[in-house]
Amino acid sequence: MISGAGGQVGRFLAGEAVRRGRPISALTHQQWDIADPLAAERFIAEGDLVVNCAAIAGVDAAEADPDTAYAVNATGPENLAHACARVGAQLVHISTDYVFDGAQRHPYEVGDDVAPLGVYGRTKLAGELAVLAAMPDARIVRTSWVYTGGAGNDVVAALRRAAAGDGTVDAVDDQTGSPTYVKDLVDALFEIGEGHIREPILHVANEGACSRYEQARAVFEELGADPQRVRPVSAAQSARRAPRPAYSALATAMSVRAGLTPLRPWRAALAEALARPVDDGQLPSTP
Repeated sequence: MISGAGGQVGRFLAGEAVRRGRPISALTHQQWDIADPLAAERFIAEGDLVVNCAAIAGVDAAEADPDTAYAVNATGPENLAHACARVGAQLVHISTDYVFDGAQRHPYEVGDDVAPLGVYGRTKLAGELAVLAAMPDARIVRTSWVYTGGAGNDVVAALRRAAAGDGTVDAVDDQTGSPTYVKDLVDALFEIGEGHIREPILHVANEGACSRYEQARAVFEELGADPQRVRPVSAAQSARRAPRPAYSALATAMSVRAGLTPLRPWRAALAEALARPVDDGQLPSTP
């Protein structure tokens, strides 16, 4: 069962499930509003593996509408956890590096202190806590800077379009994270879904870290565009509505010790993502 199947992770997860021949039900927000507690009762059955990809993922959108962000990012996951616990289903819930405040300058491990800066991070943290309180054997998957690189609205997809054009592109040079290719994240979700990894919170991200500026230059280089067209700007100059951690790279050593296969370096993953043809971003038909 995939909730939030209309988003970038949900779409890719559904497509990969079809490719692997897995029986799935992939539902968008319009089909399954996880903030409605009765909806979970209708959809979740004993023995299901539920992967919650539903979220208000836009950091600025969450800041502008905290009530909706809380309903989808916190109350919704809690509803899923209660429903899964009642019927004996498994739950994998996707969370974020933005639960950290960015004060440290080395990758965050699972046990590091959480202190989100904005509405998005606070509501995602509330979702983590609610899920584990209702269902201690659920799995929380924190990830970072997820992208498809295709036809969507993620950062790499936008940079791909910009690289094909003319002119310059501004990219923030004082925010650092772990860019994570959606394909690698989805492979990890399948591995976690097998149920052999018992740690309640896992960090899943491609190896290494970079700034948004370094990421943008890498995209241009991979596509044969002039990286000098990418101009560094500060987060303050970008004038975004919501605060973002200056550093949110994720360490995965604890997750690997728990049994997760390490993800490849971020630059290698980016090269593969940009070598793939741009798809239409449509949710595949499912059995």
